[in-house]
Amino acid sequence: MLILLYQTDIMKNFLLFFVFLFVSFAMQAQEFQFEKETIDYGTVAKKSAGTRIFTFKNIGTAPIVIKRIQSTCGCTVPEKPEAPIMPGAKGTIKVSYDTNKLGRFNKQILIFSNAKQPRKVIRVKGYVSAEVSFEKEKSLLSDH
Repeated sequence: MLILLYQTDIMKNFLLFFVFLFVSFAMQAQEFQFEKETIDYGTVAKKSAGTRIFTFKNIGTAPIVIKRIQSTCGCTVPEKPEAPIMPGAKGTIKVSYDTNKLGRFNKQILIFSNAKQPRKVIRVKGYVSAEVSFEKEKSLLSDH
């Protein structure tokens, strides 16, 4: 009976240790928050500027390291920050979409990091029109 009570105490201590470890880890977790998780290009003209910037903030207590970023197709090229993003600091991810491809688009960008949620999805969407935008024509006319 004494051995059984001893084993129960050991198991309780063991369980408490793991709960403490889990809570400590969760409190130190890295976390980031995006200003926007989807950027809507709206309707853009063919061959117009396809680069947009996602801004995020490290709201955790430790640096965030973005290990890699991958897009769902070759028409979307993301660029990750090379340096760790410190707690309270902001970071950016530059995304370039190939506006030579006509039609509607909705693309995912996968971010792999050391954050509490190690895989994060952000998106770009919009419509590339074959028509030249009025703004582009206006700027061409004003140059002459």
